[in-house]
Amino acid sequence: MPAASKLTSFQLAASSVEAFHCRVESVLNGLRSHWVSNKYLQFATRAGLIVLFCLIANPSIFAQDAPAEAPAPQSESMLVTLWVSLGARYAISFLIMSFLLVAVFVMVLLAVRKDTFVPSDLIQGVEASLAENNLPAAAELVRADDSFLGQVVSAGLAKLQSGKPAALEAMAATGEDETMKLEHKVGYLALIGNIAPMVGLLGTVDGMVISFGEIASSEQTPKPAKLAGGIQTALYTTLVGLVLAIPAIIAYNLLRNRIQRMVVEAGNESEKMIDQFAVALKQS
Repeated sequence: MPAASKLTSFQLAASSVEAFHCRVESVLNGLRSHWVSNKYLQFATRAGLIVLFCLIANPSIFAQDAPAEAPAPQSESMLVTLWVSLGARYAISFLIMSFLLVAVFVMVLLAVRKDTFVPSDLIQGVEASLAENNLPAAAELVRADDSFLGQVVSAGLAKLQSGKPAALEAMAATGEDETMKLEHKVGYLALIGNIAPMVGLLGTVDGMVISFGEIASSEQTPKPAKLAGGIQTALYTTLVGLVLAIPAIIAYNLLRNRIQRMVVEAGNESEKMIDQFAVALKQS
């Protein structure tokens, strides 16, 4: 090709590129001015950028047209699994029994502490008052005390004027009444320990009935998933019933033995104290 023709072609191409550049620049300037003047377009553009960023950050959205895959199994928490397996009836029953178990255990444990069952402050206060020959003050300390020892000695003081045998008889009757009250309270632990496994056994039978009902109602061999619900109910009710019964029985025996030890100790202290009152009453 001649040199003149090549130069002419190059000039035409350059002029075309320059014209296209000018056109693009004018379009961009128009869009830029419109961007600045139109607030609604500015807001829409920003919103679009935010949406675009979200799409880029979450690429799974673009995979909507892709063939659906099986969702990955999600693991449930132990509490959710336990609630679903037990069902509302058994779950609420076990919750009530667990709350009662904790409440009774704490109540009886606080009642049989040595500081509240046989308070050392009462013993020291009575001894100090009797050492000062202040019988009314010592008697008032005993009557104002709500402990096991205070109530037993207070009952003996009410009969001390009739003689020591009458006072000891009144103290024994009061001690039996107070001991019976504590044993009634701690007896709820034994009740929970007996009822919880029975409720678990009921759930076991109920779950097995559900599973065998699925077998009986199916014309073909039922899938394991349909049988798993009843079997899971049977196993979990038995498990929770035993989990409640074992600590309830342990707590009942421990607290019952402690009550017996505290009653013996309170009986010894009450006899010593009533002897001190009898001596002080003779000297007054």
